[in-house]
Amino acid sequence: MQDRKPDQNQKIAAGICAILLGSLGIHKFILGYTTEGVIMLLVTILTCGIGGIVMSVIGIAEGIIYLTKTDEEFVNTYAVNKKGWF
Repeated sequence: MQDRKPDQNQKIAAGICAILLGSLGIHKFILGYTTEGVIMLLVTILTCGIGGIVMSVIGIAEGIIYLTKTDEEFVNTYAVNKKGWF
């Protein structure tokens, strides 16, 4: 499988998905962070949604962070440095 690197076009999609669907980890899959996305999804499912509350808060925080970064900062943080969380 080929590693996908986030670019400027993925910033808005990931940010919106993080805010709206953060508990499911969809934004992690968009950025190519499969492991982190699976962790968020499993926490939500295996705790019958209770862990989803925590994952939603994390998703909202990450969505705001994604959308407030400049395109250059976003690419440097999530493509070059491969920062998976926050």
